[in-house]
Amino acid sequence: MRSKSIATRSVAMPPADVTALPTRALVWLVGSFGLLLTPQWDRLPLWLIAACIVLAAWRYLAQNGRVRLPGKWQKTGIMLVVIAIYVATVQGRFTVDTAASFFVLAVGLKWLETRTERDFYVLFFILVYLATVNFLFHQEIYWAVINLVAVGLLLVGLQALNAPELPRTMASGWRRLGKMLLKTLPIVILLFVFFPRMAPLWSVPMVSGQARTGISDTMRPGDISNLAQSSERAFRATFGGELPAYRDRYWRGLILDYLDGETWRQGEKEPLGRPGRVAVDGGAGNLEPGDYDVLLEPTDQIWAFALEGSRAVSDNVLRSEDSLFRFRRPADTSVRYRMALTPEEPATDSPRVPDNVRRYLQLPAEGNPRARALAKRLAETATSDGAVVDALLSRFREQAYFYTLRPPAMPDNGIDTLLFDAKRGFCAHYAGAATFVFRAAGIPARVVVGYQGGDPGMDNAYLIIRQYDAHAWVEVWLQGQGWVRVDPTAAIAPSRIESGLRDAVAEEGSFLEDDWASPQRYGDLAMLQWASLQLDRINYHWQRWVVGYQGQSQLDLMSRLPGGMGLRELGYFTAAVVGFALLIAGLVSAWHLRRSGPRDPVARLLGQWHRMCERSGIPVRQGETPSRLAERIAAVRPGAENTAHSFARLVNKHYYGSGSDVAPRVVRNAMRRLLTTMGKQLSPPGRRSGPPRETAVRVKG
Repeated sequence: MRSKSIATRSVAMPPADVTALPTRALVWLVGSFGLLLTPQWDRLPLWLIAACIVLAAWRYLAQNGRVRLPGKWQKTGIMLVVIAIYVATVQGRFTVDTAASFFVLAVGLKWLETRTERDFYVLFFILVYLATVNFLFHQEIYWAVINLVAVGLLLVGLQALNAPELPRTMASGWRRLGKMLLKTLPIVILLFVFFPRMAPLWSVPMVSGQARTGISDTMRPGDISNLAQSSERAFRATFGGELPAYRDRYWRGLILDYLDGETWRQGEKEPLGRPGRVAVDGGAGNLEPGDYDVLLEPTDQIWAFALEGSRAVSDNVLRSEDSLFRFRRPADTSVRYRMALTPEEPATDSPRVPDNVRRYLQLPAEGNPRARALAKRLAETATSDGAVVDALLSRFREQAYFYTLRPPAMPDNGIDTLLFDAKRGFCAHYAGAATFVFRAAGIPARVVVGYQGGDPGMDNAYLIIRQYDAHAWVEVWLQGQGWVRVDPTAAIAPSRIESGLRDAVAEEGSFLEDDWASPQRYGDLAMLQWASLQLDRINYHWQRWVVGYQGQSQLDLMSRLPGGMGLRELGYFTAAVVGFALLIAGLVSAWHLRRSGPRDPVARLLGQWHRMCERSGIPVRQGETPSRLAERIAAVRPGAENTAHSFARLVNKHYYGSGSDVAPRVVRNAMRRLLTTMGKQLSPPGRRSGPPRETAVRVKG
């Protein structure tokens, strides 16, 4: 009964000619897989993560004999079930994100057929590739560290696979990895800095089914208030001179000019870019006063954010109509671009009225009658369009309007409800309502969406603009002035424009109320804010100088070196570095090989004797003494008996003798002659040139 239960719990053994996978190596493999899944927790479906954990745990338990690995038909059934679930989840979408998810699923299924050393090597290289796939979605420094640690676990597992009998495999394995890293790190740094970074011959757009947090091309009344509950970074900006005042930090992104019911949209859709990735490097030397660099987080959109009165310096952004800036292709990864603030020049002529002015007067045929009536009264009593604008802003300042992240529901005639009943809303509410009133009064107007504000990073080195800085305001066309910014929020809640969202909603306590894990929520904890800014600074420099180190940045850095370096010089220098590294590696290897051999000349001669015996079919046994080996040689090849015993006596005398007046060099020469003679005596009979001779060497003492 006992033997039956043991047989039931045993794992199916591999064939006799295949080595089974050691448990210690499997543990490192499973640990690395779990670590590599960590960067993907936010994009993989929960069922897929659970399936991978179950499959890896199944393999580990089977190694310990607690369960059995599935057979051929069971594996086929499991594979069909999980693939069916995957197909139902994907629902026909094919993106880089779904392809990466399927790859993770394939890795999970691979655990069910990992039995031998050969399977370990297959899974080893698959997991290394999975580490590279992680960099497609996360390039921050902490995710890079996690990926490198996971690869380190794989390398330690590789050592455990090839040397399972060594004690303290973990400590010795990490120590060996550390030494290898220290040896290769200088070469890696040199190649990273100097290897020519050319643009790829082709690129694949990182189209992902994963939703991005950020501004979209539509605006409903509650959209931006929901975005204001997120502390994720939108972008960072580094200035060549002083930081602009908080009230001047209006980052324009896109214009919404078509009102569809309660939703503002773009009247003319942005043209779609060609498939491919946007140029991520916009570095162009040192920042001059008035210049600023923007490091934008991935948005999957083509619009770039810039301050009013900016012009493009780097060539990876283009100026479009309405003084907006666009990428040639959607920004599917972090993008760095450079802008410059242009000083305002006095206008000599009145701005030309837009050709499509009707586009900025469009309103639905009906709805919000009280707002239309208000616009009519303002237009009748005011002496100019500017007076209409001032009158509406005075209404916002003088009446009890409130700025809040908790606006009431306004389903029908929402603009009327906001202006006359609720009087509580967010920037999107007031910007949309003001644009409606201006258009109803005959004034061309449009909604501008972007960000307003930004908090300084560590040591005021740059600004951090987060999603809760998202903002909407209005631009109106005034005769003789052109497009003029009008911000209802500045009239209702000046603190929002002067110091930020936290101060504007401090009384109601709604700032990041749903994001309890965000450090920005706890602004009164100085130590937490310091740690958050330090981490952000490290990650900022990592993204700017490591992830974003591309062709332009490299050429700019090389141009600062004495004599300057172009692309051709970089190629020559890289070839020289590689050649020099190979030369040093060869010399070091030769030196280690020489040191690894026995330093004692007699020990080297003894090693030659052992190899000679191995070639002659007389294997040397573990721990065998020279005298015992000579006896076995005599039994197999009687003609070599005297020579073998003479050689053994010299070895014993060298290591165990009390001393001799014979010079060591004489002894070594005698041993070499004995080895030469023994080589002839131990050779096969067909290869001997004559009858064997007995040789005896007498050494005095």
